[in-house]
Amino acid sequence: MRRILILLLGVMLLAPAANATPEEEILATYNRFLAAQNARDLAAVREVLSEHPRFLWVSDGRAYWGREAMLERMGRFQTADVWHVTPHLARAVPVLLNATTGFLHLPLTLRIGPAADPSAIDFLVGVLCVRTADGWRIAALFTTEDKAE
Repeated sequence: MRRILILLLGVMLLAPAANATPEEEILATYNRFLAAQNARDLAAVREVLSEHPRFLWVSDGRAYWGREAMLERMGRFQTADVWHVTPHLARAVPVLLNATTGFLHLPLTLRIGPAADPSAIDFLVGVLCVRTADGWRIAALFTTEDKAE
């Protein structure tokens, strides 16, 4: 019974509300992406990403073009003993650019590495979202280490 309640709570938290604003829907899209990343479920990550062939992920000064290239790169990171993304949602800023495009600015902490001594890396992430016939999808990710103190 407890597992069913936890599952229902998770679905309620990740599902967009019927009266959600586009900004809330963009944040909910990111939350689906986050849950899939932390579960190391690349198939679920793929579902949140735009199918557009020019999907872009910018990381470490390099650009990874295409959804599959991004998934492969993420898959290599997820082989670490510890892989956990903690977004700082209180500082998230979703911005609707037009009826079909939105941007989410979000600081987060990535814990990654060996179980005995994982690193904690602070990132700033820019998430470009597009509205499709199937709902909001992530079209690009732009990451940089957060050097602010």
